Amino acid sequence: MKRSQISSIIQALIAALLFGASAPLAKILLGEIEPIPLAAFLYLGSGIGLLGIKLYQRINRRGVDREAQVRKPDVPWLAGAILAGGVAAPITLLFSLRSTPAATASLLLGFEGVATTLIATLAFRESISRRAWWAIGLITIAGILLSINLTAEWGFSLGSLGIIAACILWGIDNNFTRNISAKDPLIIVIIKGLGAGFFSLGMAMILRNTFPAWHVIAGALVLGSLSYGASIVLFIYALRGLGAARTSTLFSTAPIAGIILSLMLFREIPSWLFLIALPLMLIGTLFLVKEQHEHQHVHETIVHEHAHIHDDGHHEHEHDEGGLSEKHSHVHEHDEIAHEHQHMPDLHHRHIHSKEQ
Repeated sequence: MKRSQISSIIQALIAALLFGASAPLAKILLGEIEPIPLAAFLYLGSGIGLLGIKLYQRINRRGVDREAQVRKPDVPWLAGAILAGGVAAPITLLFSLRSTPAATASLLLGFEGVATTLIATLAFRESISRRAWWAIGLITIAGILLSINLTAEWGFSLGSLGIIAACILWGIDNNFTRNISAKDPLIIVIIKGLGAGFFSLGMAMILRNTFPAWHVIAGALVLGSLSYGASIVLFIYALRGLGAARTSTLFSTAPIAGIILSLMLFREIPSWLFLIALPLMLIGTLFLVKEQHEHQHVHETIVHEHAHIHDDGHHEHEHDEGGLSEKHSHVHEHDEIAHEHQHMPDLHHRHIHSKEQ
């Protein structure tokens, strides 16, 4: 496996770690803040935190960006991701939780990874190898085991269907985001974070939710900047190298971080199901790390823009100034080429596969 692919796997796992840690930390904040304002400040924290980083980069690099900028053709994908994952999904989930038992809701939320994979394969024709399917299956089963509460009330209702609908919306969000993952992840998450955050903040005001003290708001903003902002940026970087299905599968390991942190903060002893789920997740992750995918494939002529370097085998064009040694971004053209090497459904390998491949 290429070093870049290993880097993408590490990025996806760190993204899962940061996001998984948000649940027990948010549980502490929920004692002093209502759910909708908390969601608002978490999203706003992601947008504000990354906006600060982006401004620092612009000043430090004297206005030069090494990442591709969001252009007019990207707006529909970005708008769709915000509406599906930042607005529609959370609202659907909040209303559905009113009539759905907690254990059922936790179990059904694990459907997001499955929904992402199905949409990626059926709608966007992303290639999934047999090994990757095994990894997806093992990690999904592990997620289900981690969600089971044998002492809670179970049921299936319109609320349950609503949670499944929310997961499908997040799956759409993940795949839409994949289609613009070549563009600056900081800008994407800034727009998503501020857009969803201000929407939730407006909803909280309309519903007359009470707001907590400033130190609680500050805590939510900091948590959001890490568990939502940094996490989603790393998720987008992983999307570039692995595609939506594999990235969402690795991201499904997030409950492990939450369980370990809950043990440290609240002395909550994991159930025996955790001891079964943990090795399943580790084996599933290992399947993806060890995945080998190589066949003769054709790159059609394409003109696009994204951050790149000139030693990856796909960017051998020249520059008027004699070439650039650092990562940079500009519109460039790839001529048609046919070759064979190990690859994943990254920015340059989202071709359709035959049954033999």
